[in-house]
Amino acid sequence: MTRRSLLRFSLLLCMPLFISACATSPPSDVSNVCKIFQEKSGWYKDAKKSRARWDTPISVMMAIMHQESRFVATAKPPRKKIWGVIPGPRPSDAYGYSQAKDATWQWYERSSGSYGADRDDFGDAIDFIGWYNDMSYRQNGIAKDDTFRLYLAYHEGHGGFKRKSYRDKQWLVDVARKVDGRANTYNTQLKGCVKSLEDDKWWDIF
Repeated sequence: MTRRSLLRFSLLLCMPLFISACATSPPSDVSNVCKIFQEKSGWYKDAKKSRARWDTPISVMMAIMHQESRFVATAKPPRKKIWGVIPGPRPSDAYGYSQAKDATWQWYERSSGSYGADRDDFGDAIDFIGWYNDMSYRQNGIAKDDTFRLYLAYHEGHGGFKRKSYRDKQWLVDVARKVDGRANTYNTQLKGCVKSLEDDKWWDIF
């Protein structure tokens, strides 16, 4: 085997590992949705699928995911501290890009028919966010571009939103406003790069 052939063979062996590492590591710049989609092959395609399925703007879903996990695939809630020092239990079983809890994820699988979906898979996670926003629309009448109220329902649950449990949580209202602002920023950014994302078909091979 020539040196060039050996190099090509080595690259082919490393390619799956390289793609896997790129897929699981968080984007280098989470403040710019265009850079996120340019860096992460297949993410824009997944986001489009969720938008087509659940009619939620991409910018809204991405802003919610940013708030929940900063696009870290294996994100978990931080552990509580015992006596302020010793790591204690986690406050919930939320996990993954969307920070979905076990029971809610199972509800999503049954309701959407997405059995076998994984919370640490971007495509599944953004589809979950689109589905949850669709449920918020159906159960709470929240418009699918109303990021502020969608996030309150996402955090408090549909029952909590109906009870207006967020009224006693000023910190949560502030966070929801921040998510709304990020969705607006992402939407503006997308308008400037959507043509290049649509034209850049190389990501479609993965």
